[in-house]
Amino acid sequence: MSSSSSLSTINELLAGSVGGAAQVLVGQPLDTVKTRAQIAPRGMFKGPMDILLQTVRKEGFFALYKGMASPLFGIAGVNSLLFASYGVSRRIISPYPQLSLPQIALAGSMAGAANAILASPVEMFKVLMQGQYGSATDKRLRRVVSDQWSQWGFRKGIMRGYWVTVAREIPAYAGFYTAYEFSKRKFAAAYGKDLPVWALLASGSTGGISYWLACYPLDVIKSRVQLRPTPPSGTPVQYIAHEGRAIMAESGLPGLFRGLTPSILRSIPAAAATFAAFELTREYLTELTGV
Repeated sequence: MSSSSSLSTINELLAGSVGGAAQVLVGQPLDTVKTRAQIAPRGMFKGPMDILLQTVRKEGFFALYKGMASPLFGIAGVNSLLFASYGVSRRIISPYPQLSLPQIALAGSMAGAANAILASPVEMFKVLMQGQYGSATDKRLRRVVSDQWSQWGFRKGIMRGYWVTVAREIPAYAGFYTAYEFSKRKFAAAYGKDLPVWALLASGSTGGISYWLACYPLDVIKSRVQLRPTPPSGTPVQYIAHEGRAIMAESGLPGLFRGLTPSILRSIPAAAATFAAFELTREYLTELTGV
């Protein structure tokens, strides 16, 4: 790898860290609502607004940030890996900077598969923290991590749900980057290469919405698999199919889309903040380093 490519990858890692922190800070409250909609026992809540109101009333406003420590500390690594993998994937697919939309979808899929390595444990512990409802037996993140490690080890504990995370990330980031790049190109055609911040925000929002539309049933399955008191059995295909059938048996087809509304509402400001922070940081680093 040339020195310029290495420096470009480092810039993407640093910009991804900044974008990831922005994503967590903006999106965590609605992410908590989304996760609880997916994993709460049937009948516990009437809908997303009821989840929001009950959470604040019973556990306080900052309960909406429950589980934030895992993504806040982990998201720097996750988004760094994601954006760097996407940059590397683009360079593998084509030596030219302007890729076609199908090539962008492929690069996004490759980045999503790589991203799952770190995203899986970060999501695992976020879901376990969000699945606690303010009782006296609630555990701190350190205890949750320790329990998973001591009871199940690395593969079945820390990395539980890895393969369903991979299955989610591949279509999700294909949709994410394709929609983002498509929107950016439309804005660039209208406003020129130097896009205003609002255009970056709008493009990021479009990417975030497409992310969830491309993968949402798999996200519901992932959350359920990760919240299980015991690791799933069988091959990844078997336990993903088993969990999907269990959800369908409980709630029908709508069960695979529980929490979609808060996910999309969350994705608009969260993805907008992520991409705006990433692009602005990368532009600054490019000016600073010349790469």
